[in-house]
Amino acid sequence: MNVRYLEILEAIEQTGTFTGAAKKLHLTQSAVSHAIAELEQQTGAVLFDRLPRGVRLTHYGAALLEEARGILAACRSLDSRISRLEEYMPVNLVSSITIASFLLPGIIRRLQKKIPGLRENVQVVSAACAMEILQRGEADLAFLEGPEPQGPFHTIFLGAYRLCAVCAPDFPLGASFDGGAKEDVPEGVFSPRDLCSYPLLLREPGSAIRDTFDGMLSLANQKAYPAWESVNSGALIKAAEAGLGITILPELLLKDSIAAGRLRLLELGGVSMENKMLAVYHKDKYITHSLKQVLDCLSAGD
Repeated sequence: MNVRYLEILEAIEQTGTFTGAAKKLHLTQSAVSHAIAELEQQTGAVLFDRLPRGVRLTHYGAALLEEARGILAACRSLDSRISRLEEYMPVNLVSSITIASFLLPGIIRRLQKKIPGLRENVQVVSAACAMEILQRGEADLAFLEGPEPQGPFHTIFLGAYRLCAVCAPDFPLGASFDGGAKEDVPEGVFSPRDLCSYPLLLREPGSAIRDTFDGMLSLANQKAYPAWESVNSGALIKAAEAGLGITILPELLLKDSIAAGRLRLLELGGVSMENKMLAVYHKDKYITHSLKQVLDCLSAGD
């Protein structure tokens, strides 16, 4: 079914003649006659009664026009919006679990205030999976932690967070769990080797937090054998509060438990662990109107 033919059908009904429809639609009369002949052939029925002073829809023609009005209304609505259709497309975001836990909700809230009508789809996965999704083109923008990714990507720096080692206030720190001798470090200060002698409650391998911690241990010729591994930072916090071991997590996730006295910070001798937080998008990604607004806000620090 040709939508243009339906427009011609409607125009003839409105003007009462083939000539009037041709003028209304800026067509030749032969084009109008041809369109109606095609419609009558497709439907197998006569659509107009030819009268001395014009034409009138038959009952079948009137029924066809009634069916066509919804189609024509939808097409006209699309035509009025088609040049701005991109503005209504959602921005597909993928985020690492950690950033989604404390940074992303505030970012989304600020973006919605700055960009009225913004629509976003958010997927929360591990940092490694987030990068894979971005590389496959299934997300417009990824929120990641750690070093800037190699390859054809643009990055926007969003800040950084510090990793801290914490345990319950009554967790026994007097002696190594593995029975080994302590390194020569000041009282109350823990070395990488010290940490590895206790039960560790760690994020899963491949997460940005775990990669940073394992990288720090590797520089000290140490390796972690965790008692717990989890993709859920909240579960690790609860386990640490229960006195089950030492966890290493972003300070921002730990501040409430520390302030309430449910966890205590451990001082790490000569060790500093920090992760950058980044918004990343592919250099070859087509930048929609909505995505450009998001990138402009993030680049401006909004």
